[in-house]
Order: sequence, then C-alpha cells, then structure tokens
Amino acid sequence: MALLIRGGTVVTAEQTVRADVLCADGRIAAVAPDLAPPKGAEVVDAGGQYVMPGGIDPHTHMQLPFMGTVASDDFYTGTAAGLAGGTTMIIDFVIPNPKQNVLSAYREWRGWAEKAVADYSFHVAITWWDETVAADMETLVREHGVNSFKHFMAYKGAIMADDETLVNSFSKALSLGAPCTVHAENGELVYTLQDRIFRAGITGPEGHPLSRPPMVEGEAANRAIRIAEVLRVPLYVVHVSCRQALEAVTRARNEGQRVFGEVLAGHLLVDDSVYRDPDFTRAAAHVMSPPFRSREHQEALWRGLQSGNLQTTATDHCCFCAPQKAAGRDDFRKIPNGTGGIENRMEVLWHHGVGAGRLTMNEFVRVTSTNAAQIFNVYPRKGSVAAGADADLVVWDPAASKTISAKTHRQNVDYNIFEGMAVKGCASHTISAGKLVYARGELRVERGAGRYVNRPPFAPYYDALKRQADLAKPSAVARPR
Repeated sequence: MALLIRGGTVVTAEQTVRADVLCADGRIAAVAPDLAPPKGAEVVDAGGQYVMPGGIDPHTHMQLPFMGTVASDDFYTGTAAGLAGGTTMIIDFVIPNPKQNVLSAYREWRGWAEKAVADYSFHVAITWWDETVAADMETLVREHGVNSFKHFMAYKGAIMADDETLVNSFSKALSLGAPCTVHAENGELVYTLQDRIFRAGITGPEGHPLSRPPMVEGEAANRAIRIAEVLRVPLYVVHVSCRQALEAVTRARNEGQRVFGEVLAGHLLVDDSVYRDPDFTRAAAHVMSPPFRSREHQEALWRGLQSGNLQTTATDHCCFCAPQKAAGRDDFRKIPNGTGGIENRMEVLWHHGVGAGRLTMNEFVRVTSTNAAQIFNVYPRKGSVAAGADADLVVWDPAASKTISAKTHRQNVDYNIFEGMAVKGCASHTISAGKLVYARGELRVERGAGRYVNRPPFAPYYDALKRQADLAKPSAVARPR
C-alpha cells in the first residue's frame, strides 16, 4: 500500500522545503508540493510538522552477552523502542569472544537479529588475531556487506585488542576498503586504577569514574589516531566523552587526517554527579564506559558537535536492569557496563540542541542520520529524503512535549538515564520501509520486519590510500651499501 505524508516541511541535511512525500514499495516515490494520494493510499497529516530522514543510531548493543549476563533489550524490544523515538536503523556490534571464530560469531548475531522490527547492520569487533581472522574479515566485506571493524582498547583479559592486533587489523581493513572504529580507553591503566581504587576501600559506583579518568581516554584516542596515521587508514572514534579525546580528534582532522568522532546523547547531558548518589541502584544504573564526565567536558562536546569535529550522535544502547547491576554491589568492577537511550536520543538532542540554539534543524538531521549514513556508506539509501531512497522517515512535531520516565518508556530496562527530563519536540509518526510503524503513541511493529542492510566497502578511495601506504614503507628507501 502507498503512503502519503502530506502538508509537512521536509528537512534534510542540505535544505528545508515545503513538500509532500509519497512512499510506495518500501521506497520514496516522489517529493514535491501538493501530491495527490494514489487510490487506497494511507495519508499522514504532517501539517505544522517536519518530515525528516529516520534516525540512524550507529552504536547499539542489543542482546549483548557481557560481564556474566545479557543485555535486557533484545533486537525486537530495542528496535521497537527506537522506532517510537524516530530511529529507523541501528548499527550493532558482533563481538567474538577471544579465540572465537569471527564468522561463527557473525552468524550467531545475525540469528539473534532476525526478530528486529527496524533495519539493522553490524560492525564486527576484532578481539584477537591470526591469519584466520584476516581471512574472515575479507569474507565479511566481500560476501556479507560488513564494511567496518571495531577494536576495544579496554577490557583487559577479555576483549581488549593490543597494539599488535590494532596494527594487523587496521592494515587488513585498509586493503578491504573498510573503516576502523575504536573504543578508546587505555586498558592497562584502567585495570591498574581499578585495582588501586578497590584496594583503597572505594567499592561502590563512585569508584567507576575514578578508575577511568579523562586522561585514560585521551591517551588511547591519540594512540589509535597516530597508529591510523602511520598506516593511512580512516578511523572512527566511538563515544568521545571528554575534552582530551576530542582534542586528539580535532588535532588530527586539522592536520588533514581522515578521523571521525561520535558522541553519545548521554555524554552531552548527564554529568558525573550521578555516581555520587547514595542510592546504589540509581548510581549503578549509570555505570557505563567511558563514564559520564563533569560539566566542563559536556560543554566541550557540544562545541565539538557544533564545529563539525564530532560528526555523529549515538547511544551505546546496552541495558542492564537493577538485579543485573547488583552483581557489583560490593565491587564496582563487577557492575555490568551499559545504559539505554535509543528511544530518547532524538528527543533530547532536539530539545537541548535545536531548542537551545546549539544546532539548526539541518544540523540536527546531519548528526542524527545523514552523517552516519555517509560515513558507513549507505547514503543516499538511508539518511535522505529523495526519490529512490528507503522510505524510512520520521514526522517530527516541534510543539509536542513529554517528560521522560522509565514508567512510560518502551525500552526493556527499569531505569532511564534521562529520568524526569522534560523535552519539547517529539516524533509523532515513524515510517519504516514505507509502513507506518508508530503513530502518536501507538506502535504498529511486526516482529522480523527489519531488514539486514549491506554496506559496501569504499574501494576506490581506499585503493588510493593503500598505494600511498605502500610507497611509505621502509622497503621503498634505498639500503646503504
């Protein structure tokens, strides 16, 4: 069935224009003023509202097995919550255990994701290295539409990638035309600080941010960026949370290096006072890595987003309920790391970004959708409102208001990091693959309707980078006689 969004104002990363949007067969068929609805078409009245590309969250962890438990939001509940907030695509993470076959892990995650109600894709983490990993990376790019690989520089003794793994994986990714992403925290320092702080008698959630200070993140971000500079591979730094990491990204970009930075909605709006809450349950609910920072870092992150040195916004959506967090009641090191946010990301960014004059509407679209689509090579299929693009759209009501609460959200978790926050500007309707899946508070999702999105490699651009890297090898220098 065709669907016509009528009477709204289309807002993209490039322009704002009065137009109707006609959707048919899962795609956008036309964008023009005063379109006539085809016979039998469903009509959405968007009068006084904005029609924008559906949000893309490039960093989620649905159903993640982690720290002895499994994230409470699976691919069904998590993507449904996303649709209620205007997010129509996620890029999740396949995270193999150390020595686990990478392709086997990928197939496992694909099976879990079959129940998704919105479109999805995967980054694949490289948690160990030998030649079988290199071969699997090639198969993933060539046959399975994976074009990005993740590297955890933290979590020593589990999934941490050492420098040797980074060098090997970055080099292979460059040859395949695939960007590399990093979780930038110095795992050795975190491990040492966690032990020192615990032995000093600090066992509660307040120990978590103390064990992961901004300098730990800044060092790792700079190290990953400089490794990428030597190898000439583009790099995407996930969840930049502090001034030190932002400065490393900004410095590299000013030097002409291809580096991208992602910021979480939570890191822009939640400060580290949450860890000093005397109630363990509330404090533990905020334990994630990197942790929430002091307000000076929040202001720096907003400036990074406004200046374009941070290009994308995400959530790192990885929910654990109070009974799961209680595993670390006597030892902060055992609190499962993760918080939610996929349902509220666009609302809080609109209110505190557009509503506060920090972002224009077009910049909002850019940082919630279009930039992610371009960086991970699914644009203009995603992240645009144009004929031929996927009909993944959000109708945004700038006058709608709500108070965020775990009592009313759809995320499968018992706490909300934005609890009690009043926002103005919300999704009134969400369209996924041309179907109306959310309408003024009512979810109309179909289990398994989400599609896996293939993301092709950046072959021509990366071929040129590979040639540059080859010319820079020491073997190209004449040996002394």
